[in-house]
Amino acid sequence: MSTTRVLPPESTDTPATPTAPTPLVRRWRRPGRRTLVVAAVLALVLTSAGFAVAAAHKTVTLDVDGDVRSVSTFARSLSGMLDDEGIVIGERDLVSGSFRDGATIVVRHAKQLPILTADGPATVWSTALTADEALNTLSRQHTQVALVAPRGADGQPELPLDLTAEGPAEVVVDGQTVDVAAGDVQVHQALAAAEVELAPQDEVTIVPAGDSVQVVVVRVVTEEITTTSEVPFSSTQTNDPQRTVGTRAVVTAGVPGVRTVVERVTTADGVERAREVLSDDVTTAPVGEVVAVGTKPKPKPATKPSSSPGSTPAKPGGSSANLNWAALAKCESGGNPTIVSKNGKYYGLYQFSLATWKSVGGTGLPSQASAAEQTMRAQMLYERSGAGQWPHCGPRLFT
Repeated sequence: MSTTRVLPPESTDTPATPTAPTPLVRRWRRPGRRTLVVAAVLALVLTSAGFAVAAAHKTVTLDVDGDVRSVSTFARSLSGMLDDEGIVIGERDLVSGSFRDGATIVVRHAKQLPILTADGPATVWSTALTADEALNTLSRQHTQVALVAPRGADGQPELPLDLTAEGPAEVVVDGQTVDVAAGDVQVHQALAAAEVELAPQDEVTIVPAGDSVQVVVVRVVTEEITTTSEVPFSSTQTNDPQRTVGTRAVVTAGVPGVRTVVERVTTADGVERAREVLSDDVTTAPVGEVVAVGTKPKPKPATKPSSSPGSTPAKPGGSSANLNWAALAKCESGGNPTIVSKNGKYYGLYQFSLATWKSVGGTGLPSQASAAEQTMRAQMLYERSGAGQWPHCGPRLFT
């Protein structure tokens, strides 16, 4: 079986003729669709960027501790804006306000304030701008509160607050109240306006006073006070064999000593606040008293002569006449029958009292009687009562 092969038809194309090179000059052609899309996208990006820049810019009012200013910022956040402005925020500081265009941002830095309450001194943190604002807040926590203005290095009272935002204040000093017309000043300026001069130890506090405040000055004085008091002397006894039993005499007089106390006393407006003893010494020692006590036995009275035990005492002119009446008179009166004692109670040789003189039959004054009558009356007294009628000179009768 034979196969027939079909040949492809013969090409009718003529051979290609060589073309000339393309010139280097670019011809303008109408933009195609792709070119228009790219341009639109680019315009959209540039427009969006403009809107983003415009949205990022803000103008806000910034109030930092009462210092108010306008701030133009491109910061993306409130903290970024505060950083740009160099404002440092601590953990106790207060920041309020929303971060948007036209808003007001308030920053209050906390200040450490010394206070005085009914429980004693303390320290608090406050974001208040004025003393009256701080006291108003503190009064909600304490029934009694005052701000303390401690002294600075220059000796002036310091408080990092003005007294009031507006309106007057008062200064209370030395029992007087002085008005300060402008209260938006600090403590030392208010004192200067009231012409108050502070002593080194004076204390300054700020207390509420209705809608305002008072600056209270307390005059504090510390001085050393010296007082003296008497130190009593002691008394000792010593035996004296030269003195009769029952007699005593001061041989060394006692002299009180001196105790000196030095104290540091602090007063506040004249009222004592504190007292400290600096020294307490006996600056002059006392001199002790010495008393001599007699130990010499008393002489025994002479035995009265009698005819027998139980006989009656001798009558004048009897045994009593043999006693040494001259010695007794010498001791009692110096032997002067007309003498009268200095106190006017005793008379004559034997220093009779009027009662005793009358008890032995005497009349008138003993010092006006004769020496013989006085001796007779004395002998009668002896016969009745013995020598004990003359406790000091009686023993002379037996010499």
